[in-house]
Amino acid sequence: MSDRLSLLDHPLLTDRTFLLEAFVLSNIAFLIADIYVAHSLNDFAHWGEYVPLYYAAAGTVALAVSVVLQWGRSGGFPNASWWTGEIVGWAGVAVGVIGLGWHLEAWFFEATTLKSLVYSAPFVAPLAFAGLGLLLIMNRRIGSSTVDWAQWVVFMAWGGWVGNFALSLIDHAQNAFFYATEWIPVGSSALAVGALAMLLVQRPNDRDIQFSYLVLGLNAAVGVLGFILHIAPIWTEPSGASLWDQIVFGAPVFAPLLFVDLAVLSVLGVWSLHAAVESTAVAEAA
Repeated sequence: MSDRLSLLDHPLLTDRTFLLEAFVLSNIAFLIADIYVAHSLNDFAHWGEYVPLYYAAAGTVALAVSVVLQWGRSGGFPNASWWTGEIVGWAGVAVGVIGLGWHLEAWFFEATTLKSLVYSAPFVAPLAFAGLGLLLIMNRRIGSSTVDWAQWVVFMAWGGWVGNFALSLIDHAQNAFFYATEWIPVGSSALAVGALAMLLVQRPNDRDIQFSYLVLGLNAAVGVLGFILHIAPIWTEPSGASLWDQIVFGAPVFAPLLFVDLAVLSVLGVWSLHAAVESTAVAEAA
């Protein structure tokens, strides 16, 4: 029991720099399964579809070692950990930008129409790699106790919500919003975009912060509900196909969890922004 309590009292568990690093590590690790399922849809027809899978696997191992080194140090980046994050971060940016081009080239550039945009590979999905990479890079250049650090986290989360809004709209447009519930993630993600934008364009007050937390909690609940609705047909509508085929060819089971994931990142940013703004206000008053 005492060992467990000592782990919970570890100073890094409230260190924002470490928490962001752990967040990025968990996301890159999760992308291994997400990419494997998504690219299994066409059996990895293009060799480039293996690139993000290999990157996610290698990045997970490298960042896991980096996080362990940070844990042993109880704060700050050891030299090896700093460079590991730099390499993984810039590689993630490259994978994301190149992946964006490949996804668009798949059909959209050949027929630049709304139909091609809806039914081509999800063009914003690879930008998740770029976003995670930029978080790693930023985390090594700006102190986590500053307003700048918090604003960058909120800004990157805001970009994620913009992408999530686009994905929700495009993915559900493929079946013409057959179920009314498919509008829920579109509306809730749009609300998150607006709430976080409000924090970025003005100095937030307590009401702004509380409203943001409310919106983020709502979106986390939407993510859990979406996950249940996406996975429910596997048991409620048996098709005779194998479980793997139902996961690969059915509604994307992992997609709604992005709402929960972005809510966690956003809360980290909003919490940090609130603390930094309050500290600045106290310093100005003094």
